[in-house]
Amino acid sequence: MALAAVLSRAAARLLRPPLPLRTRHLCALPSSSSPAPSEAEILAEIDPIVDLVKDILHSARYGDGAFLSPDDQKAVVEKVLVHHPTSEDKIGCGVDAIMVGKHPDFRKSRCLFIVRTNGETEDFSYRKCIKEYIKQKYPSQADDFIQNHLTWQFTRRPK
Repeated sequence: MALAAVLSRAAARLLRPPLPLRTRHLCALPSSSSPAPSEAEILAEIDPIVDLVKDILHSARYGDGAFLSPDDQKAVVEKVLVHHPTSEDKIGCGVDAIMVGKHPDFRKSRCLFIVRTNGETEDFSYRKCIKEYIKQKYPSQADDFIQNHLTWQFTRRPK
């Protein structure tokens, strides 16, 4: 008799229709009725930091081997580096400074380097950081946005 009651309850659960997603508010997730941000809103959020990094890499302010100013370093660490897919590995024992230099494999390209507290250096891609940030913050729009806006042409667009 107990087995029949258990089976009856299990069947009732299976036949019950699922709750509509828009009525669920689990873990403070937004409901499906909230509008997704537009591409223009995402661009408005990431453009300032992309412009800062491009200015750091391509202006005469920093030569090869130059350390970033405290303000630029703070912005790069807090708004870029922390979003790298392997940021913990890149940071290692800690960040002593951020430096600009030639990429070790692509000598015509300049990139950013972490100077760790033990003196080791590690290059990192700001583009990977931006892409990871978008994937985390805008998961439903990330693939299309990255394909449409974070291409080689995007990084070389005129002002």
